Amino acid sequence: LLHQTLSETMECVWNPVFRKMAAANQPLTPLPELQSISVPGDDGLDLLTPPRHKVLTADEERDLFIRFNYCRYRMMCIVHDHEGRRLGLEAARELLNWANEALKTRNHIVRANTSLVMAMARRTKTMGVELGDLVSEGNLALLRCVDKFDCARGFKFSTYACRAIMSGFARLGAKSARYRTQFPAPFDPTFERSDFLEQQRAGEADDCVSGLKLILSHNTADLSRVEQRVISARFALDRAGRKEQKGRPRTLEQVGALLGVSKERVRQIQNRALQKLRNVIDETVLAAS
Repeated sequence: LLHQTLSETMECVWNPVFRKMAAANQPLTPLPELQSISVPGDDGLDLLTPPRHKVLTADEERDLFIRFNYCRYRMMCIVHDHEGRRLGLEAARELLNWANEALKTRNHIVRANTSLVMAMARRTKTMGVELGDLVSEGNLALLRCVDKFDCARGFKFSTYACRAIMSGFARLGAKSARYRTQFPAPFDPTFERSDFLEQQRAGEADDCVSGLKLILSHNTADLSRVEQRVISARFALDRAGRKEQKGRPRTLEQVGALLGVSKERVRQIQNRALQKLRNVIDETVLAAS
């Protein structure tokens, strides 16, 4: 990890406030929790689909980008101070700590803006380009925008990112058009589309389900008793639920009747429990990578 960090190009978007922050030498405050929003028709059953979050305010956005670039600035300072010399143990730990904080802040910003990429991809009609390819290209453009955005100029990040995402879509469309021109192929219904990706995704989904069952059995996500009951009843994980519902999940109203609470209260408990499960799954994936 240290070798990977040192091999990457270190840069930051400078802000004059960095000097004051470095002089104060105060520890970073915890990242604010992203607030999920309920979308009509979305019952939260798909753990693999990232939840939608409330749009960040201008102040929240500015604080996150200052935090992100300050972490990168501190990394640059450590490398500059040890230029031509071997990093000591303490300096290496400090460098990795700032790198970890920068990565967490970057991921926080990206998660808060993933719905922007999805919305733009769905509105974009590009011949010969599938929605998944547009989303992938948009996510790459979003990551590049996070690295380059200067919050001191007073613009919203979405304004800056939209142009870059649309440019990415245009490049992908032009690339697809060139490919179709070079390799023309008339439509032939006898040629079946490969199901390799679908099979691969199905295998990954099975792995996620197995991992989720293990997390629930050991309560790695530290769910409360009420949260465990809601998850078990909602997704028919208990024996009675599987027999009664024939493996189908109960509705929010049915779970509310079982527990003696309102449908909206069940939704709140479910969303809180699912967020805990997502956090554990994300940590497991990051640790494996």
